[in-house]
Amino acid sequence: MAFDAHRHIGVLPAYPFYGGPPVNPDVTARATIKQLISDLDAEGTERALVIPNYGVPDPAIAFSFNALAIEAAQRDDRIRAGLWVSPRPEDADRTAAALALAGEPGVRALKLSFLLGGHPADPACRPQLDRIFAEAERLGLVVHVHTSPGAASDIDEVGRLVDWYADRVPVHLVHFGGGMSGHIKLAGSRFFDWIAAGKRVYTDLSWAIGFAPGWLAREIERRGTGHDRVLFASDQPWGDHAGEHARMAAAFGDGELARLAFRDTFAALYD
Repeated sequence: MAFDAHRHIGVLPAYPFYGGPPVNPDVTARATIKQLISDLDAEGTERALVIPNYGVPDPAIAFSFNALAIEAAQRDDRIRAGLWVSPRPEDADRTAAALALAGEPGVRALKLSFLLGGHPADPACRPQLDRIFAEAERLGLVVHVHTSPGAASDIDEVGRLVDWYADRVPVHLVHFGGGMSGHIKLAGSRFFDWIAAGKRVYTDLSWAIGFAPGWLAREIERRGTGHDRVLFASDQPWGDHAGEHARMAAAFGDGELARLAFRDTFAALYD
């Protein structure tokens, strides 16, 4: 039994990624709340934070799933909703509409990603970022930020958001850096440096490559900190629930560290 701190709802249109033919790689994407609940039942997932699906380069599609995420949270008490917001000035009106829904029952997070445009260091994005984090602070919400190596999603860039805002707002760094360089930067020092500095920073290990979960668990034990900052996340449909669960369970064991990662940290942050 586990609490899932990051999964998606909504089916995306086929898209010609990387110059190929139109494809739908997210084969387990769910279009309805009934399908989502069926997945939770089959997995034994007791709580889940559900976020709009995204990936094709059209932010309007991700924004369109906000209402579905809210409806899911209000239909089943196991579900919490995260709303899609955007740092891009071109999306200011849609982000304002999303933030107007952020006080709805069941909403516990705001999700932004630079995969669909924008950059943490772009001055044109700063007013939107300030607005997003101010609303998260006002409502007591967590801000989820996608991380992956290189470009605007690299932890060198996304880390600016931790520096600027995580004194006041919990920041969930999705995917623990998202690959080799991000894992090494975070587990090697940066994640723990932020915690020591009083930053409200959290992460999950979805997409984490081989060595990272075990190394992070050892670093947490060695340093004696960070045990309450790591959450289990499946990232369905882009991740694989069974595989993500098995990898984290193997690294975190079955003691206090696993209990926090699979259940208690989610409960403290989202319940």
